[in-house]
Amino acid sequence: MFGWMAWTWPTGLFFIGLFTAMAIITVIEIRYPGTSERKGALGLTTTRGDRLFLSLLGAAYIFLAWLFFFGMPLWGPLAISIAWGAFCFWKV
Repeated sequence: MFGWMAWTWPTGLFFIGLFTAMAIITVIEIRYPGTSERKGALGLTTTRGDRLFLSLLGAAYIFLAWLFFFGMPLWGPLAISIAWGAFCFWKV
């Protein structure tokens, strides 16, 4: 059925993680609507969805830069991306 794409475990886990993060943000927003706007360290007024987007976008750039400069393995950018995501939800 899914033969049109070469699914691997890392690819599947990536999409599962992505959709899980979006589902969690959706459930939180439904339970506590409109309570997440704040002005952060970068001077932007952001919501939970904005912070999720910034953390995912930043993680993509971190991984691409790591691959360009260092190559494999990818444990380093994973740690940096997790720290970036924590920073985004804490201070941005």
